[in-house]
Amino acid sequence: MQAAVTATPAWQRTLQSVLWPLAILTIIHRVVVKAVNGSVTNDFGTVYAATRRFLDGGPVYVENLLVSDPHYLYSPSATVLLSPFGMIDMYTYARWTFIAFNFLCIVGAVLLLLRLFKIPLTSYATPAVFLGVFLTESVTNTLVFTNINGLIFLCQAAFFVLLHERRLWLSGIPLGLSLAIKPMLAPLLVLPLLRRQWQPFVISIAIPLVTFTWGWWATADGKSYFDVIGPYMSEVRDYYNSSIAGIGAYFDAPEPLVLAARVVVIALTLATVWLLMGYRHNHEVLWMTTTAGVVMAGVFLVSTLGQMYYSMLLIPLLLTVVLEGSFVRNAFAWIAAYGFFTMDGWESSRWPSLGRVAEYMHPTIGWLLMLLTVFVIAVWRYTDPRRHDRITPSAVPPSRAGIGTTAGQSASVQ
Repeated sequence: MQAAVTATPAWQRTLQSVLWPLAILTIIHRVVVKAVNGSVTNDFGTVYAATRRFLDGGPVYVENLLVSDPHYLYSPSATVLLSPFGMIDMYTYARWTFIAFNFLCIVGAVLLLLRLFKIPLTSYATPAVFLGVFLTESVTNTLVFTNINGLIFLCQAAFFVLLHERRLWLSGIPLGLSLAIKPMLAPLLVLPLLRRQWQPFVISIAIPLVTFTWGWWATADGKSYFDVIGPYMSEVRDYYNSSIAGIGAYFDAPEPLVLAARVVVIALTLATVWLLMGYRHNHEVLWMTTTAGVVMAGVFLVSTLGQMYYSMLLIPLLLTVVLEGSFVRNAFAWIAAYGFFTMDGWESSRWPSLGRVAEYMHPTIGWLLMLLTVFVIAVWRYTDPRRHDRITPSAVPPSRAGIGTTAGQSASVQ
């Protein structure tokens, strides 16, 4: 007996016809026009120069850190992994290759997230997600500034998928690769830690350890990474820094006030992570991506450096909007998202003081508002569990304990 085929509703076909051209043309514009044109800020220039020096056997960490130009701050392990781009003799071709590489990483990350959230490629939501992702400041400036964050985004998405599918050993590979280049995703280790899964730790620690040892041995001035780069990265800079410490330095806020604000955010982040624990059994994808988003937002706020385009790592949190029980199905979450994703400039010739505050603080406000939104909703649900179907570990059937379920995780788009 042949199953009946349900025709796609006309309104969904119409949305697909509208959204796919918008998504494709936006992507082409971001990659071929804006990224190739570039910007005054050029993160790849220092990477290319440093990797060329590394391949030639010369010192790597030779830049003047007193100026505000982009600096090469990558570890010896990152130098090893990025060195293939230095093998390309022509700088322009090397930069274009780097742009293409990050573009493919971002596309791959989106495809993995669509898989994680069970959004069909034939759904109208697919072009909507691509359009939304490439309209963000995070993705646009990652490509324009020619930064490596596209690869970090791909590693995050791969880690989520592999962890969810219980491929625990393999899940350490993308995380370890990202840590060898940038330590940005280190907070995500809280996920296997809370589930008492030790396998991801082994690979995610082994990869940066091996590559760092290799890079340290092969770098002529490897010691300078600790003597020069380490102290520099521990300092709080007052430009292009949306963390609480960075905003405090820019507006010359009292240090006790800045410290108190950072302590409050740490406490708020830990409390929110604890409140979300009840979702890890019957709403695993929701728990995983929401907890990761909360932790990353907290880290952006309290670290010595929080740059707006780091917000790319909050895209999975926003995509939970398709899940039952999502914490971002409200106006406050999307006001927050506007704050850290917008390309809009807020400097005003009519109200210069207010415009200056809005321009420099909107990413900070966005991260904080997102954190507060999830916290308040989690508290509201926790005070009366009937408001959401939460289960305790003792309620999980023995045959499924530690495995997790996907109840309530199906996407609401077709």
